Amino acid sequence: MNKAFTREDNGDEDEEVQPESPLPAGTKYYITRTGFNKLRGELDHLVRVERPEVVSVVSWAASNGDRSENGDYIYGKRRLREIDRRVRFLIKRLESATVVDPETQQGLEQVFFGATVTVCDQDGEEATYQIVGVDETDTFAGKISWISPLAKALYKAREGDTVRFASPGGMRELDVVAIRYI
Repeated sequence: MNKAFTREDNGDEDEEVQPESPLPAGTKYYITRTGFNKLRGELDHLVRVERPEVVSVVSWAASNGDRSENGDYIYGKRRLREIDRRVRFLIKRLESATVVDPETQQGLEQVFFGATVTVCDQDGEEATYQIVGVDETDTFAGKISWISPLAKALYKAREGDTVRFASPGGMRELDVVAIRYI
């Protein structure tokens, strides 16, 4: 068969893959003010700094002639697609975000979104967690998603309450020691 009638896939075209949302269908996208500002800062950096730099590299590489074996051009175009995909994702996230300010919460004696909760396990080990949005989670910093099993168990708990939840290691019980909103 003549090569003119065959399509060769050189792997340059990345398929548009939308990240699957960790949120249950129909729920709001809650985020703290800090998390919202971080996402907005990332979007601003991509649009104002990183994308223009990559565009200038791709433009320079395109002016060099043959683009089929031009690494700067090929990888620059791929990076532009990655940046554009991330920009679209961030715009959608920021548009749908419901910013929750912990300082304006009602019922500060209970655990709600944005709370920083200190808990104690049966061995007497204390740990502190802040309940944040799904894009803000950082387990090493003690920031857990509001849809995590632990956060769901802590929801509406008060100081002195004992909560039970299913962890990867089995059922656990934790005593709520302190609740703060900062």
